[in-house]
Amino acid sequence: MGTTITNNPPRPAPKALASALEQLAARFGNRLITSQAVREQHGHTTTWIVNQPPDGVVMAQETADIQDVVRICAKNGVPVIAFGTGTSLEGQVNAPAGGISIDLRDMNKVLAVHAEDLDCVIQPGVTRKALNEHLRDQGLFFPIDPGADASLGGMASTRASGTNAVRYGTMRDSVLALKVVRGDGEIITTGTRAKKSSAGYDLTHLFIGAEGTLGIISELTIRLRGIPETIAAGAVSFETVQGACQAVILAIQTGIPVARIELLNAAQVKACNAYSKLTLPETPLLLMEFHGSEIEVAEQSKAFGEIAKDCGGGDFSWTTKPEDRTKLWQARHDAYWSVKALRPGDSIGVVATDVCVPISRLADCVNETEEDLKRLNLLSPIVGHVGDGNFHCSLVCDTNDADEMARGEEFMHRLVERAQAMDGTCTGEHGIGQGKQKYLKAELGPEAIDAMRALKKALDPLNIFNPGKIVPEA
Repeated sequence: MGTTITNNPPRPAPKALASALEQLAARFGNRLITSQAVREQHGHTTTWIVNQPPDGVVMAQETADIQDVVRICAKNGVPVIAFGTGTSLEGQVNAPAGGISIDLRDMNKVLAVHAEDLDCVIQPGVTRKALNEHLRDQGLFFPIDPGADASLGGMASTRASGTNAVRYGTMRDSVLALKVVRGDGEIITTGTRAKKSSAGYDLTHLFIGAEGTLGIISELTIRLRGIPETIAAGAVSFETVQGACQAVILAIQTGIPVARIELLNAAQVKACNAYSKLTLPETPLLLMEFHGSEIEVAEQSKAFGEIAKDCGGGDFSWTTKPEDRTKLWQARHDAYWSVKALRPGDSIGVVATDVCVPISRLADCVNETEEDLKRLNLLSPIVGHVGDGNFHCSLVCDTNDADEMARGEEFMHRLVERAQAMDGTCTGEHGIGQGKQKYLKAELGPEAIDAMRALKKALDPLNIFNPGKIVPEA
């Protein structure tokens, strides 16, 4: 059982699709794959949204490959969907109108590192972990950490964020320039390596978060950071979510430069304890990380410990030992798997969703969400990037139980409405894709939707780039 998607654009004519596949086979040989298993792997599999596989998959190795796929598909009116590692969460890689998925995993080269300028140029298939491994010996790192080892092209396309956003920002803040393949197969260059520019329209940020609907990213220039001299991680338990959120607000207001602030509600702490063999108190928990010199980190940790105590927190324990920090944060990154382990079974599904509200409303939003879960008799532990008001629910349901699935759908709908009523957004970092199209009009208004449609039509007049995503049907 899966969530039905109603925004399904028309498929290309059978003759046009056959012609495109024939031309692609002649150009790419065995790098064009049409087996059912591979095609389904390139449809969406990480949520309840029904898998909609493409008609073929091309394994791209260089920018010219992307250009040729786009030219062939444009000539035949066949959709094109970019695929990085497939970790997006709102159906972004599905192919509702069929078409060709361009798998970019082999475009994984770091083309240049400019250590003195704190930037590098990469291909879109480079993953976050691979890039940081490449940079480590130069004392540099890329700080955006969405949890999954996603590709940087995919992270740019979904405007990804993560645990470090409170200090280092999101992909929107980290990309200096892009090269993008447009609808006729030619390349747009959106910027330079300069740290700022007032030259023309801000095309770079137009494509960041566009989810492959306006063109396909073939190269990125991104900002880097120096690896901190000292990193300290800590944890503190609270009696209530309200107390934890108040501690975060005070820490930010007093200027403590926290690198990471993560909230786990009691249900998520219980799941992490069981899965990661921890013994944390099963009450709301804050995980923290501080970056800087040894003296700075010690001062920051002490200052936050005092704030936490004033807000009803327990003892604030922190460590600079890499192995202890890794264990603590690995438990956070394994949150999805810890939730899945709470209720084993072939028919049990876990869907991750997110909303974001002003930080002053975060405690209210989380508390009301927990009350909703109790009323609907649902299991959904909560984790949050509380430094920026963003939190995630990992909803567990039996996909064979129609009543439970209906309650799950109601819960997710009410979650979004609650966030929007608090001047928040339906998604802080997962994107729109197919799953959250229905909430855009209420959030931004019909005029903004019309502007998005006009942009889409101007840059993709044939509607071949990832059709059926972001912009709802008129």
